Amino acid sequence: MIRWPLAAWRLLRSVVHGAHGLTIVLLRFHSIDAAQREAYIQWWATKMLRTMGIALRVEGTPRAGGTLMVLNHVSWLDIMAVHAVCPHARFVSKADVRQWPLVSRLVDAAGTLYLERERKRDALRVVHLMASALTAGEMVAVFPEGTTSDGRALLPFHANLLQAAIAADVPVQPVALRYTEPGLDWSPSVSWMGATTLVHSVWAIACTRDVQVEISVLPARSVTHADRRALAQRLHDDIAAALWPNTAADAVPSRAAQTPG
Repeated sequence: MIRWPLAAWRLLRSVVHGAHGLTIVLLRFHSIDAAQREAYIQWWATKMLRTMGIALRVEGTPRAGGTLMVLNHVSWLDIMAVHAVCPHARFVSKADVRQWPLVSRLVDAAGTLYLERERKRDALRVVHLMASALTAGEMVAVFPEGTTSDGRALLPFHANLLQAAIAADVPVQPVALRYTEPGLDWSPSVSWMGATTLVHSVWAIACTRDVQVEISVLPARSVTHADRRALAQRLHDDIAAALWPNTAADAVPSRAAQTPG
């Protein structure tokens, strides 16, 4: 842990940087092209990680063209970390993110697709939107666990949203996310579960030294003639093998978890 004045300084700088990003979105995004928007998204995400004291390590390269990116889910930082590497990825997010003050405008600017979990049929609507984006050559990213884990476990993958890649016949690229702290192969400060609020999570991260996020971009898988449930299990195994390379597939840690809100 670090002294609270430094944590407060990190937090203040993060708020200023967030406001700067929001200003760019409101004043510039309507008049610049997609490449310029992506450059701004990557710059903003990279600097925000650095401002919060988080180091970024990347292995592998994301595919170009229509691709469904599939990731394990640990924190609200996940999207920011991926955008520092792959700013053109459009994430599928829970609809209540729209209620987050200021953050919602930044999330909107990144082309986010929103899923209303309370409406059972909304997944079908989102799958159609995803398939259209994938067919148009875009990258769409999803968290098939549907909630966060603490980084020490990998939850079962839901297969519904994978149908979009099968319908569009585009590859699926698994990506493994890991957050670490000195002396630990996971970061309890970054873990965002249960009753932890966003404010408490931000403060815990600001107070922690030498947090690192590791992004492992794994080989893409073809979806031709794929069964979505079998595909979900293969992707689960791919990410598990990257996170725990010395653990047998049938011994991968798994536990229940719930994301705040």
